[in-house]
Parts: sequence; structure tokens; C-alpha cells
Amino acid sequence: MSLTPKQRAEQSAAAMWEGDKASQWIGMKIESVDEGQAVLSLTVQPQHANGHGICHGGITFALADSCFAFACNSRNQSTVAQHNMISYLAPANLGDQLTASAQEVSLTGRNGIYDVTVSNQNGEKIAEFRGYSRAIKGQLFQE
Repeated sequence: MSLTPKQRAEQSAAAMWEGDKASQWIGMKIESVDEGQAVLSLTVQPQHANGHGICHGGITFALADSCFAFACNSRNQSTVAQHNMISYLAPANLGDQLTASAQEVSLTGRNGIYDVTVSNQNGEKIAEFRGYSRAIKGQLFQE
């Protein structure tokens, strides 16, 4: 029986999540995945704060990067980051519910481009992230 693209994305995400101790430790949650897209969330806790009392930029980057990873691995093709960049647009505060939404922009051969928007619970954009992926050998689960 052949998997639908959404089923493949969900199985890929489950396989990745099992070993993704970093995203789990930070406190991220997978909200949804589909082919070429993903949504992850994180509630900003005291351990996520920097010296200014706002969410550390590295935490925001990690959330966007993990969301990017689940989107670019959604076809059960092992894929890694080649280059990523982020623009911080507004601070995230303690207690904010951050949502990262990744969308595939381009996939040509082994190279992909993904945009990730990180927003707070009020829909305010916190950051914009662009990730460039590179497919490598291997799969996340046996098909």
C-alpha cells in the first residue's frame, strides 16, 4: 500500500522526533506536518530568557530551524541544512506562545529553499527565517 504525501510526512516526522532530543528538551511541540511544510510551537519559559528578560534569539532560531527540518524531511529523504539565516522582527516575551510555520519555496534536485515565519499568540511576527536544504543518502523510515 502506497502512502499519501501527508502520511509520509507524518511518519517522517515521527521517526525524526523520536531522536530529536534537542527540540524535545527545549520544549517544542509538533503541531502539524505535510509535504514540504510543518508547524511547531513553543511556550517561552524562564529558561528561554536572555539577560534582557526576553526570549533568547538562539531559542527563536532553534524553533525555526527545527520547523524547517521537519518540512524539508517530509518526503522521507534524509535532508540537512546547508545554510540558514534569520531576521528578528520583534521580541518574544515570557509566556508567549510561539508558532513557527515552514513552507517549501523551491525543491530542485537535492536542493531546497524553505521560509519559516515565527509568530506569537497575537499573530505578531517575531522572526523570518530562510533555510537552504541539501538531501543526503538515507531515509528516516523503511518504505
